[in-house]
Amino acid sequence: MKGLFITLEGGDGAGKSTQISNIESFFRERGFVVVHTREPGGTPIGEKLRDILLDRNNGEMDPVAEMLIYAASRAQHVAEVIRPAVNEGKVVICDRFTDSSIAYQGYGRGLGDVVSEVNASATGGLEPDITFWLDIDPEAGRERAKQTGEPDRLELEKIDFHYRLYEGYKALALAYPERIKRIDATRTPDEMKGEIFAHLEKLCAKE
Repeated sequence: MKGLFITLEGGDGAGKSTQISNIESFFRERGFVVVHTREPGGTPIGEKLRDILLDRNNGEMDPVAEMLIYAASRAQHVAEVIRPAVNEGKVVICDRFTDSSIAYQGYGRGLGDVVSEVNASATGGLEPDITFWLDIDPEAGRERAKQTGEPDRLELEKIDFHYRLYEGYKALALAYPERIKRIDATRTPDEMKGEIFAHLEKLCAKE
């Protein structure tokens, strides 16, 4: 049986880590082998690129260079981890994927459609079976994120950048309603879990 590829998206403070843990439990309890991974990163090469991307000292990074480094990390991730695991029948749960690049670099940095084109090449056309977008207003999300430690380079961006990428997520959710499921992240974690599990039950029923 072919595996599943599930991604979670959202701005700072949306609560992705908690819901990823819940999704892992959902599938492990049903006997699936689960691979939990993240972007940028997920491979030894990708983790080195992640350090470059998130380093607060790299504030002079050019937007196109940023986009290409993300894509390079993703290409390695797909080739080394994601595609092989899905082909082996595993469930891959990934914290961020191509939608993040479209939101952050396409909308946040204003690079537009070139981000989708570059990432289509990086992923070989691989798309998630389902994506959960944890929707929270950027101001509220940043307040939550302050409690989780030192902000990285992207978290330090001005609030207008975060509102631009938020518009990107909204546009993506409208464009791909069958794949991207909007989850109201202002609710309790249990309420969010209930809605996510309902979508997963439907997804499993199709397989």
